[in-house]
Amino acid sequence: MTFTWPSKSQRPTIFGILNVTPDSFSDGGNFISTEAAIAQADRMITEGADVIDVGGESTRPGAQQVPAREEMKRVLPVIRGLRSRWNDVPISIDTVKAEVAKAALGEGASIVNDVSGMSLDPELPRVCAEAGCSVVLMHSRGTVADMASYDNAIYGNDSVAEIISELEESIQLAERAGIHPARIAIDPGIGFSKKTGHSLAVLVELSRIVALGYPVLIGASRKRVIAELIRFTAAPGSAAAGTTLAAPTISNTDRDMTTVGVNVVAFFAGARIFRVHHVRPNRLALDAAWALTPEEAGLLSQ
Repeated sequence: MTFTWPSKSQRPTIFGILNVTPDSFSDGGNFISTEAAIAQADRMITEGADVIDVGGESTRPGAQQVPAREEMKRVLPVIRGLRSRWNDVPISIDTVKAEVAKAALGEGASIVNDVSGMSLDPELPRVCAEAGCSVVLMHSRGTVADMASYDNAIYGNDSVAEIISELEESIQLAERAGIHPARIAIDPGIGFSKKTGHSLAVLVELSRIVALGYPVLIGASRKRVIAELIRFTAAPGSAAAGTTLAAPTISNTDRDMTTVGVNVVAFFAGARIFRVHHVRPNRLALDAAWALTPEEAGLLSQ
């Protein structure tokens, strides 16, 4: 099936995260079997997920690259199971590898979500162009092993300008390969190659990224920056803005509730695609936010 990014006036799109990995940071091993993965997808679709985003390689800090053969062993049975059960639910493959993307697209995926912004596998842009699929280009630096660390979180006075510039490079790479601009969405990469202050700057100044003219995806769900934000707001004045705070042990429930707040703020700044672990609270909150936009609020008052 084909997938087209929604216009800004349409209902927000929610990607339900389905990690079929043993080591993802918040749910590693929970959905490693095909049966458990399908059951989780069923829950997310019931709660209102528009897209199921299947990933077979963790990008948590310190993660090691998974061979393509092993990654395909994890994701392809799940994609087959999803497609056999739901003909009308788009599937995204979260991968940096052309070989994995090509196989996943062959099994029924219609979106490639590349956390490297197509910087790690030179064949991936061509594979996506030939398939005519939609793509998410995320901002990051480095490899799978260190992109979620602070190793490459080195910016000047305007980190958002640098992130925009590097996103533009990814966009140009994709378009030169033949990927149609209408197939491209961008992700500023909250928590990837960014300290807390950099990620918060992206959220505060998100309108600058929206101004690039491509649909914007926000993937802040349960990340370290969410835990750091909880700690910061729980103890006002405990640290100066822009500093890096050690993430305390905070429950996924607290992280999910805070994620909802961050996503609503991002929605009103122009983001329309949201990648989350817990779908229902985000579906309810984002639909409410959408209903309060000027275009939709007029319908509510009739």
